[in-house]
Parts: sequence; C-alpha cells; structure tokens
Amino acid sequence: MLNTSGFGWNDVHQCVTVEAPDILEEYLKCNFQTCTIIPEYTHPPKPLQKPFHPFQSKTTFSMDLSLTSSPNLHFSRTKTLPFSPRFYKHLPYFTNFTYNKPKTYSTKSLITGYCPIRAQSLNQNNTPSDDDDDDDGFVLEDVPHLTNYLPDLPTYPNPLEYSQAYAIVKNTFVSPEDVLAYQIVVQKGSPRGVHFRRAGPREKVYFKPEEVRACIVTCGGLCPGINTVIREIVCGLNSMYGVNKILGIEGGYRGFYSRNTMELSPKIVNDIHKRGGTILQTSRGGHDTNKIVDNIQDRGINQVYIIGGDGTQKGAAAIYKEVEKRRLHVAVAGIPKTIDNDIAVIDKSFGFDTAVEEAQRAINAAHVEVESVENGVGIVKLMGRYSGFIAMFATLASRDVDCCLIPESPFYLEGQGGLFEFVQQRLKENGHVVIVLAEGAGQDYLSGSVNATEEKDASGNRLLLDIGLWLTQKIKDHFTTVKGVAVNLKYIDPTYMIRAVPSNASDNIYCTLLAQSAIHGAMAGYTGFTVGPVNSRHAYIPIGRVTEATNVVKLTDRMWARLLASTNQPTFLNKHE
Repeated sequence: MLNTSGFGWNDVHQCVTVEAPDILEEYLKCNFQTCTIIPEYTHPPKPLQKPFHPFQSKTTFSMDLSLTSSPNLHFSRTKTLPFSPRFYKHLPYFTNFTYNKPKTYSTKSLITGYCPIRAQSLNQNNTPSDDDDDDDGFVLEDVPHLTNYLPDLPTYPNPLEYSQAYAIVKNTFVSPEDVLAYQIVVQKGSPRGVHFRRAGPREKVYFKPEEVRACIVTCGGLCPGINTVIREIVCGLNSMYGVNKILGIEGGYRGFYSRNTMELSPKIVNDIHKRGGTILQTSRGGHDTNKIVDNIQDRGINQVYIIGGDGTQKGAAAIYKEVEKRRLHVAVAGIPKTIDNDIAVIDKSFGFDTAVEEAQRAINAAHVEVESVENGVGIVKLMGRYSGFIAMFATLASRDVDCCLIPESPFYLEGQGGLFEFVQQRLKENGHVVIVLAEGAGQDYLSGSVNATEEKDASGNRLLLDIGLWLTQKIKDHFTTVKGVAVNLKYIDPTYMIRAVPSNASDNIYCTLLAQSAIHGAMAGYTGFTVGPVNSRHAYIPIGRVTEATNVVKLTDRMWARLLASTNQPTFLNKHE
C-alpha cells in the first residue's frame, strides 16, 4: 500500500494500490507531497471525513507488448467513479471536481538508462523482421465524411454530453480509433484483414440540432419492422439531439419529386411499431437522381434516411454521389431492409427473425393437415428469391419438415436419389411428408418445362415462376398416374401474410439499434454509408460494400449440414456430379 496526500483533495488521505513500487518510487516521490510505504494488509491510516465520497483512487502500470507498438509503461492515476463525471456536477460535494484521464509515459522517462524495445515478428527463416512499417495486413474500409469535400465545416458539442439518460454511461462517445474486424476467426500469423468503423455517438457533431431538417423514405417490398425503424429515427432525432423538423417522403423515391410528404413527430409515430407495413407507403423504381437531389435542395433537407434493400441502397449511393458533386451539406444514411436476409457483410437484416417465427405457423399448419389424412403431402412456399435463409432457418426451427428446397441447392425429381423417390419413401415410413421450398428454388428446372419469360419488376428483379404450384401438380401427377397412389396434397403460401405482420420483440430492439446508429453517424458528419451489425457490433459500412454481392446460403458450411442431418433429405448431388 502507498499512502499519498497530494492528489488535490483537501483534508483527505487516500490509499492507492501500486504495482512495482520499487521501480517507480523515485518518480512517485517527486509527484506527491507525501509518500509513505505501508504494509500491504494494514488498514488505511485515516478514514474519509465526509459521509458521502465515492472516490476510489488507483495507480496501475501495464506494458504493451503488441507487435505494432513499443512496450511503453502505462501509468494511470485515476479517481474512479461509479458513474460518468458529469453525473456529479450538480452535487454539493463535487462543485470543484475535475477529472484526470489516464496518461501514458514512456519507459525511458520513468526508468533511467532503460531504452524501449520493439516486439518484432518473425519471417519465414525464424529471424526478426526488419519491416517496422508492417501493419499486419490491417485494412480499414472507411465511409465518406462531409469534410472530404467541405473541409471548413464547423463542429459543435454533442448534445448527449448533457443528456440525463446518458449521464450514467462511462464511455458515452465512441473513440475515432474504434473499428470492428470483419473476420473474427483467424489463424496465428494471418493478416488482420478488413475492418469497419464502429457505429455510435461522437464527441463532436457537424450539425446544429435546430438547423437539422431530416427526411425518411421507404422503398421496395414490405418487411416486418419498417414502422419501428421510422419511429426510432423520429424519436431518436428528437430525444437525443433535439431535432424537431422531420419529413416523411410518401410513396418511395418518386415521392421526392411528386411532393408527397408528411410531417413526423414523436406523437405521430408513437404506436406505429405495433402495425405492419409502412405509414409512408412504398413503391419500386421511380428513382431519378437529379430530380431527387433538386428536391432535397429545394426543401432545405440536410439529412436523408433511406430504408430499403439492394436496389434502394444503390439508389442511395447515387444520391450521395450527386450531393457530393454539388458540394451540399447533406448526410445520406442507408438502413438495409430485406426480409430474405440476402444483404452482404451484415450479420442479418431486420425482419428476418420475425419472418422465421411466422413461417413456423404455416409449417405447423401443414404438418397438422397432412398428419390427419392418409398419404398427406404438405408443401409450404416461403420467401427467398436468391437465397434460402428463411426456408433453412424455419426448417431447422420446426423439426417437422422432411425436405427443404432452396435456390442455392439444385434438385431433380425423377430417378435414383430424386425428390419423387424420397417422398415415396417418407410416405411409406410415416404416412405423410412436409416439404418447405423457397420461392427462388428450382427456377432453372422449372423454366425448362414451362414457357419462361424474362420479365422484370420495377426494381429490376426477374419475375419468378410459381415453383409451389408447379411442384404440387408434378407430385400429384406422378403418384396418381405413374404409381397409382392417391395422395392428399395441401399447398400453403403464407408469403404476404408474413411480410405484413409487425416485428417481434427481437426485431424491435434490432430496429432501434439500426435507427440510432444511423442518426449518430449522420450527426457526426458521415455520409454515403449504411449501418448494420458485423459480428454482433454495429458498424458504418460503405454502401457499395453491401450492394456488390448477394448473401447466399453456403452449401459447404455447417449450417446446411445441420439441416441435412435434421431432415435426412438427399443432397441431390448424384445427378449433377
């Protein structure tokens, strides 16, 4: 123990724990009025005089031996508080309170004659590498910032610094150096890889709250949770930053130049999270970059929040580019939306959990139906244009499914190892069978037997043929005509029922985090970004990164293997090997 009375507290002696006092005794004596070594387990020499004083002092030393920094000795003398320092500003005992942040001192300045060394990595010959500039393969895929083209923008203190709700948070603001690793499973010696900037509030903002005029637009298909995101953007801007001017753009992108808007306030959006759909209405297509940005200028909008899927985010990127070209003080933030969970980089999209949960109802209904009749065959078609995540997760959660068909896994009907043979086997064993298929499954197989067209919707997506009805008819014809066996077919398509439901508890929380992350990013001056969780931590991601590829089920991953083990269905590889 080290008894000190030089921390600036009148009439109060403090006891601090010191590691390695023999090394730093001389340094400590020079910096404290009194320095007395006390046996480690004795009581402090003098109790605190005041009835309430939560200070706890601690002096600690640590040495950083990472490959990318010199082994400096970190000396920290802190006054530890249970809450953030500003929590105590209005209390009588803390009127003259100042908070000292930890400091780092070089070992050379503390220990006479000791020179810092650098921990070196080894090359292939097991000899130290001479490359001092090696960053171990660290890559930061950063997002644009308003100061990239408006370098003289002023900054303002973040209003959260004075927020009562955030007063108990020890680290209210995210450090500019905080990043998130894209790959967290690595091997020794492998590159550190790609990183993204961590989402969250910054200490300085680039907008005065009273000058913010924000807008929100929803595009594309419906998805559980859209109304929750709208609500949390409005309430977050208002409660955290004091923003009162928020517009809702009605009818998707074309609403910008059709002048369809509505004023949004916390009172208006108070209970919309309990409803499905979107109160702003939505549409596909209608994107005209120049008209949209012209309207943003005319309305004096300086924050744009865009909720939508792959095509919508590409439109958001185009809007950001035009805003940058015109050098406008406008932040463009995207919130990725797709019920199929097919957006790359992020862990999952909002509404996905709700969709899987609702899909259980359809699967359970199909199972009850086919279990109650002889030779019952139930077919449930779920969403999944290019990826089969909903079908796969719903199958794993149900445990009543006999076969799951997704776009990533080709299948065939006839012959050994085909679907017909598997259905016949299950009918013989159990007397019924349940098949779950994603809407995009078997499209190549289907187009060969049906006159397929290359029509596309307004978003540019190819119109799919109805695999559910086609497969239902094929199974019925095969067993009735070829096998002479009567089957009771039950076909359920809950697609629009699932899209229209409100988000569940899990998605509500997720939507809140997405909305608040987008708000913090826009207020901090970031633009042309989208938000989402990367390895369970929210990050700011360049829009182009999430639109360059589609997230699909990997048939070589363990999750698909778990499904095969659960259903015992064929892999359908024999005919394609």
